Amino acid sequence: MVPSPSSGALAAAQAFKGCDRMKIAVLRERRAGERRVAASPDTVKKYKALGLDVAVETGAGEGASVPDQAFADAGATIAPDAAATLADADVILKVQRPMTAAEGLDELAGAKRGAVLIGILNPYGARDLLPAYNAAGVTAMAMELVPRITRAQVMDVLSSQANLAGYRAVLDAAYEFGRAFPMMMTAAGTVPPARAFIMGVGVAGLQAIATARRLGAVVSATDVRPAVKEQVQSLGATFVAVEDEEFRQAETAGGYAKEMSKEYQAKQAALVAETLRKQDLVITTAQIPGRPAPRLITDEMVRTMRPGAVIVDLAVESGGNVEGSVAGEVVERHGVKIVGHTNVPSRIAVDASALYARNLLALVLTFFDKDKAFAPNWDDEILKAVTLTRDGAVVHPAFATTPA
Repeated sequence: MVPSPSSGALAAAQAFKGCDRMKIAVLRERRAGERRVAASPDTVKKYKALGLDVAVETGAGEGASVPDQAFADAGATIAPDAAATLADADVILKVQRPMTAAEGLDELAGAKRGAVLIGILNPYGARDLLPAYNAAGVTAMAMELVPRITRAQVMDVLSSQANLAGYRAVLDAAYEFGRAFPMMMTAAGTVPPARAFIMGVGVAGLQAIATARRLGAVVSATDVRPAVKEQVQSLGATFVAVEDEEFRQAETAGGYAKEMSKEYQAKQAALVAETLRKQDLVITTAQIPGRPAPRLITDEMVRTMRPGAVIVDLAVESGGNVEGSVAGEVVERHGVKIVGHTNVPSRIAVDASALYARNLLALVLTFFDKDKAFAPNWDDEILKAVTLTRDGAVVHPAFATTPA
């Protein structure tokens, strides 16, 4: 049974069934370095087919090579600014969390009360914004909280963006590396293949393995989850881990890595340190939701690596896996380059935007019943997992202690 809708949802549903059509607003991203956009011409067409109006702020797609005309040809209205885009919008789509007045522009200032805001809201890192969502009267949904269940795979923004980040990380490593990846046999002699080591074999790590292999590197990888060993080997890489009893129990029901004991960490660190000495390229991807990234590589380990080696720290924004990595910079320590690019999916914005837009579309479609009526079931496990605020209250259990 579908529960009674909230007042915000009821207002939106009444607007949909009345003479006014529901409206989707797609804002231009304003945070530094963000080039992605929350819609594509393809998803605009699908929203229109659902009977929705779509307003896209002018210039929203420029960073992802989507001109205003492409959105207009798909059926969207091009709005001149954020205020016009948000006017009477029922659903607001963003990539990153809205900016606040303290940052120079209050992106929620023109939002209609009862509107649904969907984006990568970083609730753990930007928990202080939850009261602002309540003050604006919006239902805030964080895409990175989509549960890891089969039905929600098409909405899984962490996977869609991490896949591209893993690919881009290898290209960034190749750019900084002073040698070739593949073995080359020439009349002047043989160029040996580069050796790449991937630390953390989630979606990003698996793509990094595949990409480094395509470029001709000899690849090895490590992870504390035993289930990934077969995946690593299936991609032609060597699996590196201390495979004791703790290792065999080191994965949560949700598929994330557990935090390991100090004893295991010491044994694994010794094995990793020995492995690192032989590597030319290292990609680190290990992150724990809601917690600082685990430290995988110490400064002393970096010191033992080959001169000219490159490390790409994909966890730099959550504290970093590598001692000495700096967010937004490429630094050199002991003759080793440590790459700390932030927002790596945005460095491949065209494909990242297209995939993210489909993630959003899949979530928005859950709001509608078979008759295309707006009827979100707030007890649905997906909506419960992603909803942070609704009807002026913080409703997500992980953030319920945040003042409204």
